[in-house]
This record gives sequence, structure tokens and C-alpha cells, in this order.
Amino acid sequence: MQLGMIGLGRMGGNIVRRLMRDGHTTVVYDRDTKAVSSLAADGSVGTGSLEEFVSKLEKPRTIWVMLPAGKITEDTIAQLAKLMEAGDVIIDGGNTFWQDDVRRGMTLKERGLHYVDVGTSGGVWGLDRGYCMMIGGDKAVVDRLDPIFASLAPGAGDIPRTPGRDAKDSRVERGYIHAGPIGAGHFVKMIHNGIEYGLMQAYAEGFDILKNANSQSLPEAHRFEFDLADIAEVWRRGSVIPSWLLDLTSSALAKQPGLEKYSGFVEDSGEGRWTVNAAIDEAVPAEVLTAALFARFRSRKDHTFAEKILSAMREGFGGHHEPNAPAAKPKG
Repeated sequence: MQLGMIGLGRMGGNIVRRLMRDGHTTVVYDRDTKAVSSLAADGSVGTGSLEEFVSKLEKPRTIWVMLPAGKITEDTIAQLAKLMEAGDVIIDGGNTFWQDDVRRGMTLKERGLHYVDVGTSGGVWGLDRGYCMMIGGDKAVVDRLDPIFASLAPGAGDIPRTPGRDAKDSRVERGYIHAGPIGAGHFVKMIHNGIEYGLMQAYAEGFDILKNANSQSLPEAHRFEFDLADIAEVWRRGSVIPSWLLDLTSSALAKQPGLEKYSGFVEDSGEGRWTVNAAIDEAVPAEVLTAALFARFRSRKDHTFAEKILSAMREGFGGHHEPNAPAAKPKG
């Protein structure tokens, strides 16, 4: 199939490359002309404007927008809607708020355009590992685009089938799901990222306790000097708490045990806040996820070793670098 991609950053560019590896054709556009030229050299059709971009696509067109959530995505989709025709599809693969998807879907439907929201997980490793996708949209449209999603998904790999599951939907076993109507994909991805906050915070606090087990405030007989890199490594191998996040933590500690390159200033990208707001709307207690979000707020004023662990994990899976924030006095 053919796909047009707008936004050739850490994930957008690699999505295009993975599709071309599997035989799909692509047309690309980005304000960064170097990013366009790079993908054109790999075999994509590069364009220099939205108008040229849309004109190069076969009808019915399918355009994937991979831009930061907010105004830039809103403006880009509004401009595309004026250039596209009935039957064309716009996919938003960024971290958009699901209620914005619902609104956009209604607006685009009035023009005869289809809208699909794709919560996309895979970060900077997606080119080789594939992308776990949570998809919202009309079933007929999602089914028509299935070859695109199937190529991007991780595939079943060597993960054994869950006992008791049948093969009613092989998509989920290959790493992607049609979660429901417009907005459902980003809703599921929102909760995914909220859970991610909680998991990361649990690892971070645990390693902070281990690091401070040699505190001078403890009785001498109760002090321990632990090798955190070795502990992370042994937990990866046979314990009940392994994960990709722990893999990234182990790698970071092996390279730099004290994580001196990190300040511990931890951003939040929005989904954690939206997850907590959804819990409030639904009257669902979410103590861990809420605490993890507020811990990130605190990290911008007072950094601990736990926040350095968080920063290392964020850089590992998503290429998120700490901003140039005012230095704070480390606590440990």
C-alpha cells in the first residue's frame, strides 16, 4: 500500500523506513528538509509543501500525521482537510487527547473524510522491534488499512500464546488492536502511558532505597553497599519483575553506575495527567498513578537518584532528553 507521512522525527521517520522494508510505498513531508532528503535517499518520495505532498498521493489517500499533540497537529489536520477529498483517510499517530479525536472525527466526517487515531508505542526502537498500536476508527476503514498496521506491528515473535486464548483476533497476538470507534485508540494509549508512569516510579524508588542503604544515619551493622547494576541485571533474569523498562535501567547503570549525566529533572508528556483526569471522571481510585505523576512535578524542584533512574529510562525508550532546567541540589 501507499502511505503519506507528515512528521519525520524520532518515530515518524522510522515508521516510514519500516513500511518501505516491507514493500510499501511512501510519500513524506516535514518542515525539516534534511529529514525529507534522508528518507528520499532511502526510497521515499520527498515533497516540499503540503500541497505537493497531497498531490503525490494516490486516491483514496491515506495520510499519517506524526507530530506533537496540540496546535501543530490541529493546524496540520485542518490544512489537510482543505486539500483532501471524500474517501481519503487521516491518521493521527501522535499522543493526542482522545476527546480531540472525537471532535475531529465528527468535523472531518462532514467533509466525507475518514479519521483514525493510533496510539503508538515503540519509541526510538520501533524500526527493528516494531510498534505496538492501539487503533480507533470505523471498522471498515481500519480493516482496509490493515496491511499498513500489520507491517508496523512487532509480530508474534517467540512469545508463547496465553493459555486459554483462542485465535479470534490474531492482531492482538501480533501487537496491535482495533480498540473501538474514533478516540478509543488514544484512550487506551493514554492509560498505557499512565501505567508506564507507575511502573517507572516503582523501579526508581526501589533503586533509590538500594542506593541509600549505606546512609550514615543508619547503624553501621545495618548499612549495605549494593552494586545497583548487578542487582538490575539479576532481576532481569528469572525474577517476577522483569520488563523492557528494567532492561533499559540495567543498561544505563552498567554504563554509568551513578547516572551522573542525568540531573533528575523529569518531564511529563500529558498522558499521565489525562489518565488521572479520566480516573476522576470515572470515580476510579488511582493512587499509584496519581502519586507517580506528582513525583514528576516534584522532580523539577528537588532531584533524587530516583529521578535520575526515571530520566535514564525515558531516554532509553523514547530518546527524551532532559531540558536545560535550573540545577537543584541532589538528595542522594
